[in-house]
Formats: sequence, structure tokens, C-alpha cells
Amino acid sequence: MSDSPIGIFDSGLGGLSVYKELISHIPNEQVIYFGDSGNAPYGPKSTDYIIKRSTEITEFLLAKGCKLIIVACNTATAAAISHLRTKFDTPFIGMEPAIKPAAKATKTGSIGVLGTQGTFSGGHYQNTKAKYANNVNVIYRVATGLVEYVEQGEKNNIYIAELLTKYIKPMLLENIDHLVLGCTHYPFLSDDIQKVAGSGVTLVNPANAVVRHTLSVLKMSGLINTSKSNRQDEFFTTGDIEKTKRIVDSITMRMNIVKSV
Repeated sequence: MSDSPIGIFDSGLGGLSVYKELISHIPNEQVIYFGDSGNAPYGPKSTDYIIKRSTEITEFLLAKGCKLIIVACNTATAAAISHLRTKFDTPFIGMEPAIKPAAKATKTGSIGVLGTQGTFSGGHYQNTKAKYANNVNVIYRVATGLVEYVEQGEKNNIYIAELLTKYIKPMLLENIDHLVLGCTHYPFLSDDIQKVAGSGVTLVNPANAVVRHTLSVLKMSGLINTSKSNRQDEFFTTGDIEKTKRIVDSITMRMNIVKSV
């Protein structure tokens, strides 16, 4: 069981930002990744739809023998992780907007959060904000359109810059000094976001905390893989296989297989 793979799924390619951190910090684990790019973005979709897709993808990953599943999508975590934990007997790790570290580190008392409508509508975000940021000014923006650019493999173009300026400028007027990336797609646009936000704003990516939590759960459950053999990761997509392969190849030198579903 300990040498079984870890499953990761996302609405598309964004969860690869979590995968990148995972193989950097827990290199002995094999990973099976499922990107639902053919149905991205999840943000505007109904809770029922997201629960249905998350359940179907989980069943696919469990059939592949996954010992633990990371829901590497803020929107899917908000909508579906409670259902998944009730329905399946497998450990699930979800995404949590990194409000806590941002609120703790702010010097100006004001932080920003970029995310999807699905993330902000979910109780998970509201609970996290109430718990950790009661005394902090939290400015959030639904960043419509960014997921689609990442799915197309786009970055560093004028249209992305215009969108980011529209979302981030009002936050800068509120004197934010930390900006939480509340969607796993957004770290792929970190350079673009930093240019607009400026050097005085620290970007907060929750992927590292998710990986630390994953390692803790693996150890606690006796599921950590101690084998040092070469791992062959598998990637499945409902979208464009070549775009998926390009991003996978750009972030890892590990042996991998990319397949369409």
C-alpha cells in the first residue's frame, strides 16, 4: 500500500503547480494526475456538477490504486471535498486559500485574494477568512479569464496584463502587501502577477502548505513510500493532450506518460 501512487486532480492544468511542489519535497512518491481541462473552468459551474465530476474522477483514481487523493482545485475543494470524504474511505487533501499566513505576515493590515467565484461562494473560504483574518482588511476579486489563459499555455501577453491590472489595481489602492493566489492555475502566471502588483507585494502560493500537510498525513497513516526506484508518473486529461504534455515536460524531468481520457 505504501508504494501505491498519490492521486491529484484539478479542473485542468492548474493542479500541476501542486504536483511540482510535491515531487520537489516528496520525490519518492509516484503520482497519477487527472486534469479535467475539457470541462474547465469549474468556477462558474454549479455545486452539483462539480460534486458529480469530482466523484467520477475520484473513482477513476481509486481504480488506478491511489492511496491518497489531493483535490488540487480550490473550487472543487469548496464544493465537493466534504462529499468525497463521506463517500470514500481514502484520505483527501484539499486546497485552502492561504489567508492565514498572509494575515499573519501583513504589515499594512490589508491583504488581497485572487480566486474564482466557486471558491469565494464556498463555506471553506468564508470559514478560513473568519477564523484567521477577523482583524485584517481582506480584498478579494473574482479573476475571470485567467484560468482559460493558463489552459491555453499563455502568459506574458498584453491581454493577461490588462486583466490583472483590472483585478489588482483596486487592491493596491487598499494598500495590500500580500496577495493570495486562490486558484492553483495562478502560480503559472506568477511573473505576470508580480509585475502588476509590484515588488512591495508578496505573492502567497498555498501549494507548499498542501504538500507539507500531505507529507504529515502520509507519515501518520503509514503510507509514505521509502523506495528510491525511478518513478513513472501518469497524467490524464480530458482536454488537449499536447498542451498538457508541454506543461508537464516543462516542470519535470521524471519519467511520465500523458494520456487523453
